[in-house]
Amino acid sequence: MPPTRPSGNRLHALRDLGQSVWYDCVRRDLLDSGELDRMIRDDGLAGLTSNPVIFDQAVTGTDLYEEAIRAYLLEEPDTDPETLFNRVAMDDLRRAADAFMPLYRETGGGDGFVSLEVSPELAHDTDATVREAQALFARMDRPNAMIKVPGTRAGVAALETLIAEGVNVNMTLLFSVPRYKQVLEGWMRGMEIRLERGDPLDRVASVASFFVSRVDTAVDRLLDERIREGRPVEHLHGTLAIANAKLAYAHFRDQRGGARYSRLEAAGAHPQRLLWASTGTRNSDYSDVHYVESLIGEHTVSTLPPDTYRAFLDHGVATSTLAEGLDEARGRIASLADLGIDLESVTDRLEADGIRGFRDAFDHLLGALAEVRDRLRAST
Repeated sequence: MPPTRPSGNRLHALRDLGQSVWYDCVRRDLLDSGELDRMIRDDGLAGLTSNPVIFDQAVTGTDLYEEAIRAYLLEEPDTDPETLFNRVAMDDLRRAADAFMPLYRETGGGDGFVSLEVSPELAHDTDATVREAQALFARMDRPNAMIKVPGTRAGVAALETLIAEGVNVNMTLLFSVPRYKQVLEGWMRGMEIRLERGDPLDRVASVASFFVSRVDTAVDRLLDERIREGRPVEHLHGTLAIANAKLAYAHFRDQRGGARYSRLEAAGAHPQRLLWASTGTRNSDYSDVHYVESLIGEHTVSTLPPDTYRAFLDHGVATSTLAEGLDEARGRIASLADLGIDLESVTDRLEADGIRGFRDAFDHLLGALAEVRDRLRAST
Protein backbone atom coordinates (compact mmCIF):
# COMPACT_ATOMS: atom_id res chain seq x y z
CA MET A 1 0.00 0.00 0.00
CA PRO A 2 1.11 3.62 -0.52
CA PRO A 3 2.80 5.33 2.40
CA THR A 4 0.46 7.25 4.68
CA ARG A 5 -0.29 10.80 3.61
CA PRO A 6 -2.26 13.41 5.54
CA SER A 7 -5.91 12.35 5.45
CA GLY A 8 -7.96 14.78 3.40
CA ASN A 9 -10.96 12.86 2.09
CA ARG A 10 -12.89 9.62 2.39
CA LEU A 11 -10.79 7.81 -0.20
CA HIS A 12 -7.75 8.28 2.02
CA ALA A 13 -9.66 6.46 4.75
CA LEU A 14 -10.10 3.44 2.46
CA ARG A 15 -6.38 3.43 1.79
CA ASP A 16 -5.69 3.52 5.52
CA LEU A 17 -7.85 0.40 5.89
CA GLY A 18 -5.74 -1.45 3.33
CA GLN A 19 -7.91 -0.96 0.24
CA SER A 20 -6.74 0.73 -2.96
CA VAL A 21 -9.15 2.68 -5.14
CA TRP A 22 -8.91 2.42 -8.92
CA TYR A 23 -10.93 4.49 -11.37
CA ASP A 24 -13.17 2.59 -13.77
CA CYS A 25 -12.95 5.09 -16.61
CA VAL A 26 -10.51 6.56 -19.10
CA ARG A 27 -11.06 9.45 -21.52
CA ARG A 28 -8.61 11.73 -23.20
CA ASP A 29 -9.94 14.84 -21.47
CA LEU A 30 -9.23 13.19 -18.09
CA LEU A 31 -5.58 13.18 -19.15
CA ASP A 32 -5.44 16.48 -21.05
CA SER A 33 -7.08 18.51 -18.28
CA GLY A 34 -4.75 17.31 -15.55
CA GLU A 35 -7.69 15.81 -13.65
CA LEU A 36 -6.09 12.38 -13.42
CA ASP A 37 -2.95 13.91 -11.94
CA ARG A 38 -5.11 15.77 -9.41
CA MET A 39 -6.97 12.60 -8.41
CA ILE A 40 -3.71 10.78 -7.85
CA ARG A 41 -2.30 13.67 -5.85
CA ASP A 42 -5.35 14.73 -3.82
CA ASP A 43 -7.52 11.61 -3.59
CA GLY A 44 -4.84 8.95 -3.39
CA LEU A 45 -6.17 7.27 -6.54
CA ALA A 46 -4.04 4.17 -7.07
CA GLY A 47 -4.98 2.76 -10.49
CA LEU A 48 -7.24 2.85 -13.51
CA THR A 49 -9.19 0.25 -15.48
CA SER A 50 -10.70 0.19 -18.95
CA ASN A 51 -12.84 -2.17 -21.01
CA PRO A 52 -14.51 -2.16 -24.44
CA VAL A 53 -17.65 -0.48 -23.09
CA ILE A 54 -15.63 2.38 -21.57
CA PHE A 55 -13.69 2.97 -24.79
CA ASP A 56 -16.83 2.68 -26.90
CA GLN A 57 -18.48 5.42 -24.85
CA ALA A 58 -15.37 7.60 -24.89
CA VAL A 59 -14.66 7.31 -28.62
CA THR A 60 -18.18 7.23 -30.06
CA GLY A 61 -19.80 9.53 -27.51
CA THR A 62 -17.38 12.44 -27.88
CA ASP A 63 -15.26 14.17 -30.50
CA LEU A 64 -12.16 13.95 -28.30
CA TYR A 65 -10.41 11.47 -30.57
CA GLU A 66 -11.04 12.81 -34.06
CA GLU A 67 -7.86 14.89 -34.21
CA ALA A 68 -5.73 11.92 -33.15
CA ILE A 69 -7.48 9.60 -35.60
CA ARG A 70 -6.92 12.12 -38.40
CA ALA A 71 -3.21 12.19 -37.55
CA TYR A 72 -3.02 8.39 -37.58
CA LEU A 73 -4.69 8.30 -40.99
CA LEU A 74 -2.27 10.84 -42.42
CA GLU A 75 0.51 8.42 -41.49
CA GLU A 76 -1.30 5.27 -42.66
CA PRO A 77 -4.45 5.97 -44.72
CA ASP A 78 -5.47 2.32 -44.91
CA THR A 79 -5.38 1.69 -41.16
CA ASP A 80 -8.07 -0.82 -40.17
CA PRO A 81 -10.50 -0.04 -37.30
CA GLU A 82 -8.92 -2.47 -34.81
CA THR A 83 -5.49 -0.93 -35.35
CA LEU A 84 -7.02 2.53 -34.86
CA PHE A 85 -8.57 1.35 -31.59
CA ASN A 86 -5.30 -0.09 -30.37
CA ARG A 87 -3.50 3.17 -31.12
CA VAL A 88 -6.16 5.24 -29.35
CA ALA A 89 -6.23 2.93 -26.34
CA MET A 90 -2.46 2.60 -26.16
CA ASP A 91 -1.95 6.35 -26.28
CA ASP A 92 -4.40 6.96 -23.43
CA LEU A 93 -3.24 4.11 -21.25
CA ARG A 94 0.46 4.79 -21.71
CA ARG A 95 -0.13 8.35 -20.58
CA ALA A 96 -2.16 7.10 -17.61
CA ALA A 97 0.56 4.57 -16.76
CA ASP A 98 3.14 7.36 -16.80
CA ALA A 99 0.97 9.41 -14.42
CA PHE A 100 0.85 6.47 -12.00
CA MET A 101 4.53 5.59 -12.38
CA PRO A 102 5.72 7.50 -9.29
CA LEU A 103 3.20 5.59 -7.18
CA TYR A 104 4.21 2.31 -8.78
CA ARG A 105 7.83 2.96 -7.86
CA GLU A 106 6.94 4.29 -4.42
CA THR A 107 5.04 1.10 -3.59
CA GLY A 108 7.67 -1.24 -5.01
CA GLY A 109 5.36 -2.43 -7.77
CA GLY A 110 2.42 -2.93 -5.44
CA ASP A 111 0.06 -0.34 -6.94
CA GLY A 112 -0.32 2.25 -9.67
CA PHE A 113 -1.58 -0.02 -12.47
CA VAL A 114 -3.62 0.62 -15.61
CA SER A 115 -5.51 -2.12 -17.45
CA LEU A 116 -6.05 -2.88 -21.13
CA GLU A 117 -8.28 -5.76 -22.22
CA VAL A 118 -7.60 -8.46 -24.78
CA SER A 119 -10.18 -8.71 -27.54
CA PRO A 120 -13.42 -10.22 -26.22
CA GLU A 121 -13.49 -12.28 -29.41
CA LEU A 122 -10.76 -14.46 -27.83
CA ALA A 123 -12.60 -15.23 -24.58
CA HIS A 124 -12.76 -18.97 -25.29
CA ASP A 125 -9.38 -19.41 -26.98
CA THR A 126 -6.51 -19.98 -24.55
CA ASP A 127 -3.63 -19.88 -27.01
CA ALA A 128 -4.89 -16.77 -28.82
CA THR A 129 -5.47 -15.04 -25.48
CA VAL A 130 -1.89 -15.76 -24.41
CA ARG A 131 -0.48 -14.43 -27.69
CA GLU A 132 -2.54 -11.25 -27.65
CA ALA A 133 -1.91 -10.57 -23.96
CA GLN A 134 1.83 -10.94 -24.47
CA ALA A 135 1.73 -8.67 -27.52
CA LEU A 136 -0.32 -5.98 -25.78
CA PHE A 137 1.91 -6.03 -22.71
CA ALA A 138 5.01 -5.66 -24.90
CA ARG A 139 3.44 -2.83 -26.91
CA MET A 140 2.30 -1.00 -23.78
CA ASP A 141 5.95 -1.10 -22.70
CA ARG A 142 5.15 -0.02 -19.16
CA PRO A 143 5.89 -2.13 -16.07
CA ASN A 144 2.64 -0.93 -14.47
CA ALA A 145 0.43 -2.07 -17.34
CA MET A 146 -2.01 -4.90 -16.65
CA ILE A 147 -3.68 -6.98 -19.32
CA LYS A 148 -7.30 -7.86 -18.65
CA VAL A 149 -8.21 -11.47 -19.44
CA PRO A 150 -11.81 -12.71 -19.15
CA GLY A 151 -12.23 -15.29 -16.40
CA THR A 152 -13.58 -18.02 -18.65
CA ARG A 153 -12.13 -21.53 -18.48
CA ALA A 154 -9.89 -20.60 -21.41
CA GLY A 155 -8.84 -17.39 -19.68
CA VAL A 156 -8.00 -19.20 -16.45
CA ALA A 157 -5.85 -21.62 -18.43
CA ALA A 158 -4.04 -18.66 -20.00
CA LEU A 159 -3.37 -17.05 -16.63
CA GLU A 160 -0.76 -19.57 -15.48
CA THR A 161 1.28 -19.13 -18.67
CA LEU A 162 1.04 -15.33 -18.62
CA ILE A 163 2.10 -15.03 -14.98
CA ALA A 164 4.95 -17.47 -15.53
CA GLU A 165 6.10 -15.32 -18.46
CA GLY A 166 5.99 -12.11 -16.43
CA VAL A 167 2.81 -10.51 -17.81
CA ASN A 168 0.73 -8.56 -15.27
CA VAL A 169 -2.84 -9.88 -15.42
CA ASN A 170 -6.20 -8.53 -14.35
CA MET A 171 -8.54 -11.53 -14.44
CA THR A 172 -11.93 -10.00 -15.12
CA LEU A 173 -15.59 -11.01 -15.30
CA LEU A 174 -15.45 -13.24 -12.22
CA PHE A 175 -18.85 -13.92 -10.67
CA SER A 176 -18.52 -17.17 -8.71
CA VAL A 177 -16.39 -18.38 -5.84
CA PRO A 178 -15.51 -21.68 -7.61
CA ARG A 179 -14.17 -19.78 -10.63
CA TYR A 180 -12.25 -17.43 -8.36
CA LYS A 181 -10.65 -20.43 -6.66
CA GLN A 182 -9.43 -21.61 -10.07
CA VAL A 183 -7.98 -18.15 -10.75
CA LEU A 184 -6.09 -18.05 -7.47
CA GLU A 185 -4.75 -21.55 -8.10
CA GLY A 186 -3.61 -20.54 -11.61
CA TRP A 187 -1.83 -17.50 -10.22
CA MET A 188 -0.03 -19.58 -7.62
CA ARG A 189 1.06 -22.15 -10.22
CA GLY A 190 2.38 -19.44 -12.51
CA MET A 191 4.32 -17.82 -9.69
CA GLU A 192 5.68 -21.19 -8.58
CA ILE A 193 7.02 -21.75 -12.09
CA ARG A 194 8.83 -18.43 -11.87
CA LEU A 195 10.19 -19.30 -8.44
CA GLU A 196 11.51 -22.68 -9.59
CA ARG A 197 13.20 -21.02 -12.59
CA GLY A 198 14.78 -18.41 -10.38
CA ASP A 199 12.82 -15.55 -11.98
CA PRO A 200 11.95 -12.55 -9.79
CA LEU A 201 8.44 -12.43 -8.34
CA ASP A 202 8.25 -8.87 -7.12
CA ARG A 203 7.49 -7.25 -10.49
CA VAL A 204 4.70 -9.55 -11.62
CA ALA A 205 1.32 -8.34 -10.39
CA SER A 206 -2.21 -9.65 -10.67
CA VAL A 207 -5.71 -8.87 -9.47
CA ALA A 208 -8.89 -10.96 -9.62
CA SER A 209 -11.84 -8.75 -10.61
CA PHE A 210 -14.90 -10.09 -8.83
CA PHE A 211 -18.15 -8.51 -10.05
CA VAL A 212 -20.73 -7.48 -7.49
CA SER A 213 -23.86 -5.53 -8.39
CA ARG A 214 -24.67 -7.63 -11.45
CA VAL A 215 -25.10 -10.64 -9.16
CA ASP A 216 -27.73 -8.82 -7.10
CA THR A 217 -29.53 -7.63 -10.23
CA ALA A 218 -29.89 -11.23 -11.40
CA VAL A 219 -30.66 -12.80 -8.02
CA ASP A 220 -33.08 -10.05 -6.94
CA ARG A 221 -35.13 -10.80 -10.03
CA LEU A 222 -35.42 -14.44 -8.94
CA LEU A 223 -36.23 -13.41 -5.38
CA ASP A 224 -39.05 -11.26 -6.71
CA GLU A 225 -40.52 -14.38 -8.32
CA ARG A 226 -40.42 -16.17 -4.95
CA ILE A 227 -42.08 -13.17 -3.27
CA ARG A 228 -44.93 -13.33 -5.79
CA GLU A 229 -45.27 -16.99 -4.81
CA GLY A 230 -45.72 -15.93 -1.19
CA ARG A 231 -42.20 -16.60 0.09
CA PRO A 232 -41.06 -13.97 2.66
CA VAL A 233 -37.58 -13.34 1.28
CA GLU A 234 -37.54 -9.57 0.98
CA HIS A 235 -34.71 -9.44 3.54
CA LEU A 236 -32.39 -11.11 1.02
CA HIS A 237 -32.66 -8.30 -1.52
CA GLY A 238 -29.34 -6.61 -2.11
CA THR A 239 -27.39 -8.99 0.12
CA LEU A 240 -26.39 -11.98 -1.98
CA ALA A 241 -23.72 -10.26 -4.06
CA ILE A 242 -22.01 -9.03 -0.91
CA ALA A 243 -22.26 -12.48 0.69
CA ASN A 244 -20.79 -14.03 -2.46
CA ALA A 245 -17.88 -11.58 -2.42
CA LYS A 246 -17.23 -12.18 1.28
CA LEU A 247 -16.90 -15.92 0.65
CA ALA A 248 -14.36 -15.20 -2.09
CA TYR A 249 -12.40 -13.02 0.33
CA ALA A 250 -12.54 -15.74 2.98
CA HIS A 251 -10.93 -18.12 0.50
CA PHE A 252 -8.22 -15.55 -0.25
CA ARG A 253 -7.43 -15.22 3.43
CA ASP A 254 -7.38 -18.98 3.94
CA GLN A 255 -4.98 -19.50 1.04
CA ARG A 256 -2.80 -16.57 2.02
CA GLY A 257 -2.29 -18.17 5.40
CA GLY A 258 -1.15 -21.45 3.81
CA ALA A 259 2.33 -22.74 3.08
CA ARG A 260 2.25 -22.29 -0.73
CA TYR A 261 1.16 -18.67 -0.61
CA SER A 262 3.54 -17.86 2.24
CA ARG A 263 6.44 -19.32 0.27
CA LEU A 264 5.65 -17.05 -2.67
CA GLU A 265 5.32 -13.95 -0.53
CA ALA A 266 8.58 -14.77 1.24
CA ALA A 267 10.21 -14.80 -2.22
CA GLY A 268 8.87 -11.31 -2.97
CA ALA A 269 5.45 -11.91 -4.52
CA HIS A 270 2.76 -9.29 -4.03
CA PRO A 271 -0.63 -10.78 -3.12
CA GLN A 272 -3.04 -11.40 -5.96
CA ARG A 273 -5.65 -9.00 -4.63
CA LEU A 274 -9.38 -9.30 -5.08
CA LEU A 275 -10.70 -6.31 -6.98
CA TRP A 276 -14.36 -5.43 -6.50
CA ALA A 277 -15.82 -4.58 -9.89
CA SER A 278 -19.32 -3.52 -10.89
CA THR A 279 -19.56 -1.46 -7.71
CA GLY A 280 -22.03 1.05 -9.08
CA THR A 281 -25.51 0.58 -7.64
CA ARG A 282 -28.01 -0.56 -10.26
CA ASN A 283 -31.07 -0.55 -8.00
CA SER A 284 -32.17 2.94 -6.92
CA ASP A 285 -33.62 1.48 -3.71
CA TYR A 286 -30.07 0.84 -2.50
CA SER A 287 -27.53 3.40 -1.35
CA ASP A 288 -25.29 4.66 -4.13
CA VAL A 289 -22.30 3.51 -2.07
CA HIS A 290 -23.87 0.23 -0.93
CA TYR A 291 -21.27 -2.06 -2.51
CA VAL A 292 -18.27 0.09 -1.69
CA GLU A 293 -19.12 0.40 2.00
CA SER A 294 -19.95 -3.29 2.36
CA LEU A 295 -16.66 -4.62 0.94
CA ILE A 296 -13.87 -2.71 2.68
CA GLY A 297 -10.87 -4.74 3.78
CA GLU A 298 -7.13 -5.04 3.51
CA HIS A 299 -5.34 -6.41 0.46
CA THR A 300 -8.24 -5.52 -1.85
CA VAL A 301 -8.99 -3.02 -4.59
CA SER A 302 -12.29 -1.23 -5.16
CA THR A 303 -12.71 0.00 -8.70
CA LEU A 304 -15.22 2.84 -8.92
CA PRO A 305 -17.03 4.28 -11.93
CA PRO A 306 -17.23 8.10 -11.95
CA ASP A 307 -20.65 8.46 -10.29
CA THR A 308 -19.76 6.05 -7.50
CA TYR A 309 -16.38 7.70 -7.06
CA ARG A 310 -18.02 11.09 -6.55
CA ALA A 311 -20.69 9.63 -4.28
CA PHE A 312 -18.17 8.01 -1.95
CA LEU A 313 -16.09 11.18 -1.82
CA ASP A 314 -19.25 13.05 -0.82
CA HIS A 315 -20.83 10.77 1.79
CA GLY A 316 -19.17 7.35 1.93
CA VAL A 317 -18.35 5.78 5.30
CA ALA A 318 -15.05 3.90 5.54
CA THR A 319 -15.00 1.12 8.12
CA SER A 320 -13.68 -2.43 7.88
CA THR A 321 -16.66 -4.53 6.79
CA LEU A 322 -15.33 -7.25 4.52
CA ALA A 323 -14.26 -9.79 7.14
CA GLU A 324 -17.42 -9.36 9.22
CA GLY A 325 -20.55 -11.52 9.11
CA LEU A 326 -18.96 -14.51 7.35
CA ASP A 327 -21.31 -17.05 8.95
CA GLU A 328 -24.27 -14.92 7.96
CA ALA A 329 -22.92 -14.71 4.42
CA ARG A 330 -22.62 -18.50 4.22
CA GLY A 331 -26.17 -18.83 5.51
CA ARG A 332 -27.55 -16.45 2.91
CA ILE A 333 -25.82 -18.26 0.06
CA ALA A 334 -27.02 -21.64 1.41
CA SER A 335 -30.59 -20.34 1.59
CA LEU A 336 -30.72 -19.93 -2.19
CA ALA A 337 -30.79 -23.68 -2.74
CA ASP A 338 -33.83 -23.97 -0.45
CA LEU A 339 -35.52 -21.38 -2.65
CA GLY A 340 -34.73 -23.34 -5.80
CA ILE A 341 -32.20 -20.76 -6.99
CA ASP A 342 -29.06 -22.24 -8.52
CA LEU A 343 -26.36 -19.61 -7.97
CA GLU A 344 -23.92 -21.42 -10.26
CA SER A 345 -26.38 -21.19 -13.15
CA VAL A 346 -26.86 -17.50 -12.41
CA THR A 347 -23.13 -16.77 -12.41
CA ASP A 348 -22.54 -18.86 -15.54
CA ARG A 349 -25.15 -16.77 -17.33
CA LEU A 350 -23.63 -13.55 -16.03
CA GLU A 351 -20.23 -14.59 -17.37
CA ALA A 352 -21.71 -15.32 -20.80
CA ASP A 353 -23.69 -12.05 -20.76
CA GLY A 354 -20.60 -10.09 -19.71
CA ILE A 355 -18.53 -11.47 -22.56
CA ARG A 356 -21.36 -10.84 -25.01
CA GLY A 357 -21.73 -7.26 -23.77
CA PHE A 358 -18.02 -6.56 -24.19
CA ARG A 359 -18.04 -8.17 -27.63
CA ASP A 360 -21.04 -6.07 -28.72
CA ALA A 361 -19.38 -2.89 -27.42
CA PHE A 362 -16.15 -3.80 -29.20
CA ASP A 363 -17.99 -4.46 -32.47
CA HIS A 364 -19.90 -1.18 -32.12
CA LEU A 365 -16.66 0.67 -31.46
CA LEU A 366 -14.94 -0.84 -34.49
CA GLY A 367 -17.91 0.02 -36.67
CA ALA A 368 -17.91 3.61 -35.44
CA LEU A 369 -14.17 3.90 -36.01
CA ALA A 370 -14.62 2.64 -39.55
CA GLU A 371 -17.22 5.37 -40.15
CA VAL A 372 -14.94 8.05 -38.68
CA ARG A 373 -12.02 6.78 -40.76
CA ASP A 374 -14.03 6.83 -43.97
CA ARG A 375 -15.42 10.28 -43.27
CA LEU A 376 -12.02 11.74 -42.43
CA ARG A 377 -10.38 10.15 -45.45
CA ALA A 378 -13.10 11.55 -47.68
CA SER A 379 -12.54 15.05 -46.30
CA THR A 380 -8.80 15.10 -47.02
